[in-house]
Amino acid sequence: MLTVRIIPCLDVSNGRVVKGVKFQGLRDAGVPADLAAVYERDGADELVILDVSATPEGRGTQLEVVRAVRARISIPLCVGGGVRNADTAFKLLNAGADKVGINTAAVEDPAILGELAARFGRQCVVLALDAASAASGGWEVVTRSGKNRTGIDAVRWAEAAAKAGAGEILLTSWDRDGTKQGYDLALISAIAGAVDVPVIASGGAAVPEHMADAVKAGADAVLAASIFHEGEYTVRELKFDMARLGVEVRK
Repeated sequence: MLTVRIIPCLDVSNGRVVKGVKFQGLRDAGVPADLAAVYERDGADELVILDVSATPEGRGTQLEVVRAVRARISIPLCVGGGVRNADTAFKLLNAGADKVGINTAAVEDPAILGELAARFGRQCVVLALDAASAASGGWEVVTRSGKNRTGIDAVRWAEAAAKAGAGEILLTSWDRDGTKQGYDLALISAIAGAVDVPVIASGGAAVPEHMADAVKAGADAVLAASIFHEGEYTVRELKFDMARLGVEVRK
């Protein structure tokens, strides 16, 4: 049995870590490289950087942030935000990323997933799937940092993306993001049951029980931001509590 990964997330805008609720009301949370170093020291298994203003501003992820973070950590690093094509992905990988996360560009042109997988390997391609509750039931894909509701069924999109070349899915519940109400377990279960690639649960974590519940729902890894940035838990404390709850975590 593979151990469950604990992944802190750095949402970055203009070179600073930010955090909000449902992708809105962003507030400053610190320097990316400094936080990354702390999280690795505390036992983080991986780290995710999402440039939340890259796509809305029509630019690529700030490479200097990636380089600065990579200089301070040795754990795997996934970077997303503003990834539009293979050239953008290459620049991120060259700057120090191990994986690239892609959302909007993949929704607009699913073929890019296969192109990235062919060029860099499927293990480097992470579909960043942001899902919101749909009026008709189920969940729909949202893009452009949550500003655009696509009407695309999230479960069907996850299936198609995995077949197209995505090697992993970073699944964020737009409804739960930053709320600390716990992950959307029904969403996790639906996506995990539909694909044969690892699923990272994101959006709403506040306590170890939330993360243990996500694993029981089918998540292979759990991601959080607010609880780490605000000092409510260290990664080490979280792992201890999750182990107590019966979750296999990396010591």
